Amino acid sequence: MQPTATVLIYSDDASTREQVRLATGRRPAADVPEVRFVECATLPAVLKELDHGGIDVCVLDGEAVPAGGMGVCRQIKDEVFQAPPVLLLMGRPQDAWLATWSRAEAAVTLPVEPVEFAAALASLLRSRAALSA
Repeated sequence: MQPTATVLIYSDDASTREQVRLATGRRPAADVPEVRFVECATLPAVLKELDHGGIDVCVLDGEAVPAGGMGVCRQIKDEVFQAPPVLLLMGRPQDAWLATWSRAEAAVTLPVEPVEFAAALASLLRSRAALSA
């Protein structure tokens, strides 16, 4: 049996968190483990979960208020030892340069397009598994 991957979802919008859960399903691809979600609506909650450890991938909403996912991503990369890979949700494709600035490993646009999102998440889960192997 495959282990479970833990995905942290950060958004102040419950419908965005739901879009992520629905797009992922039980697992985003057949060759990655089933996913368990940890949902956070505030930056302090994100930092607390990352301090506990065990997060395999972070999905951060770039449109979250008051702390946007791009700034949160950059903070995580600066402050969290061996930070998990980040999939950034952007409001516009033109914001791709900001995703690069934030050091996110992947980015997709909102609203979540299930096939694109699942492919990006599965890729990050594969790379995380390869690093820990």
